[in-house]
Amino acid sequence: ASHSFAAESLGPLRMRKDAAEQDALRMNAAIDDAAITAIFAALNPGMTETDLAAVAHQVFKDHGAAALFTIVGAGANGAYPHHATGTTVIADGDAIVIDIGARKGAFSSDITRMAVVGTPPADYAHVHDTVEAAVQAALAAARPGARACDVDRAARQVIEDAGYGAYFVHRTGHGMGLEGHEPPYISASSQTMLEPGMVFSIEPGIYLTGRFGVRLEEIVILQPDGPEVLSKLSRAVFRA
Repeated sequence: ASHSFAAESLGPLRMRKDAAEQDALRMNAAIDDAAITAIFAALNPGMTETDLAAVAHQVFKDHGAAALFTIVGAGANGAYPHHATGTTVIADGDAIVIDIGARKGAFSSDITRMAVVGTPPADYAHVHDTVEAAVQAALAAARPGARACDVDRAARQVIEDAGYGAYFVHRTGHGMGLEGHEPPYISASSQTMLEPGMVFSIEPGIYLTGRFGVRLEEIVILQPDGPEVLSKLSRAVFRA
């Protein structure tokens, strides 16, 4: 009985973040923004994925944060949503997925941005624009009183309508707080009613096996009038 009580009472409480918790999330997001900015500044052909991850690690360390994950997926590696960052050398024409997060204090950060070195792959702009439109549709659907599945459907519809439905292979987002992934889950099956103070990611993606992937991720705090995006960085592709 105690377990079910805890699950029923603590879950909804944890999903709603108070003012101090929201401030801690904003602080973490600012550190993640600094790390992405440093990666963009350092990006050059001939570097490895691991080299770029190390740039983020240094920024995290400088800010007193502990790295949680640094996914850098160059070229075809970006078509795997959870690619293990490795020794792949970044080359001209690569689209690069950069998905990083760190923890300072009780809370953490999570962001995904895209970079392209040199000439982008064929179709890149269209795929990126489609993912951006999916992010915007999800942001528009994320309102108090909506269900988590409504937000997932909004993002997925845009990608399906563009003909890439088969290539969006994961849920639209996850809650974030004391755990890097926690309720509410922004998925097709989640009936969770969204409420002010909930914090979650919006991160649609399109993954073209053997070619490239595009994912754009924001962490948002749901405010009474809609989602507050924590990152201050553009979602436009960074051109190196």
